Amino acid sequence: MSTSETASVPSFAARLGLANWRQNIIYIGFAVIFLVFAIALHDKGFLNPNNLLNIFRQTAMIAVMAIAMTYVLSAGEIDLSVGAVAGLASVTTAMAIDAGGPVFGVLAGLTTGIAVGTFNGLLTTRIGIPSFLTTLAMMGIAKGVAMWVSDTAAVPIISRNYAWLFGGGSIGPVPILLAWMLVFGAIGHVVLRKTSFGRRVLATGGGETAARYSGIDTRSIKFRVLIISSMAAALAGMLYAGRLQSGRFQLGEGDELSVIAAAVLGGTSLFGGVGTVVGTIVGALMIGLINNGLILMGLEFSQQLIARGGIIILAVALSQSRR
Repeated sequence: MSTSETASVPSFAARLGLANWRQNIIYIGFAVIFLVFAIALHDKGFLNPNNLLNIFRQTAMIAVMAIAMTYVLSAGEIDLSVGAVAGLASVTTAMAIDAGGPVFGVLAGLTTGIAVGTFNGLLTTRIGIPSFLTTLAMMGIAKGVAMWVSDTAAVPIISRNYAWLFGGGSIGPVPILLAWMLVFGAIGHVVLRKTSFGRRVLATGGGETAARYSGIDTRSIKFRVLIISSMAAALAGMLYAGRLQSGRFQLGEGDELSVIAAAVLGGTSLFGGVGTVVGTIVGALMIGLINNGLILMGLEFSQQLIARGGIIILAVALSQSRR
């Protein structure tokens, strides 16, 4: 067989899909971790259906924010304010429900996300402040406002319809939170992969100067993804509020670390230009799986934080390795 003929025949590894194992490391890692926990914690109820459904419930809000973060990172930016915005939106939603009902509460929560996203977007794209600094400042502002308007107290939600639709309900055996995650994920995947907006987002992060010369309004793209991120964070806050039947400024606190880790673990590059919503969802579930397993193992909260930090380091290492 000639050299050219040999080159045309796929290798055994390629035919098995092993040649691109690095691209699928998140799926391999998820399967390995699940198997380890299933064996090590079989006597502690890890495989119990209720426990597995709890993983989905606990992960849904992280996944929703991480899907939007995929767009932000793919465009070459970052949003550190998502956790604080979720807490603020939970408070404004709960207060608005108390004042005018569930519809008014939903509008208030979404308006909170739009307002914060617009502020972040204007400072980043019009004034030129790096999104890292803009959203870092917004993290403190959003948390401070939430503490101020709520007087640091939980704001109860008495609307059963809202609580069912935004976190507490189920469609048969399927938690409503899982439905939210799947719907949001499907929309995010289609928009990123099948629309011109998604292609412009990836082009902006892959090479802003080249994208600008090709006719893409990169400032508009970055402005829009920051609004999307804040609106997703507001939705996550509304889901937190519905599940816990109250709005609290502490909700979402520290979630920005898990959100970024989920996106990067799933295959989204910290350097822009590469993003995958499906991988992001698996990354979020992987983090939820690890947190659940660590709790069942009896680890203290401080030890769980150490493990979460390790996940962040692993996410960055994988991102650089792929690049």
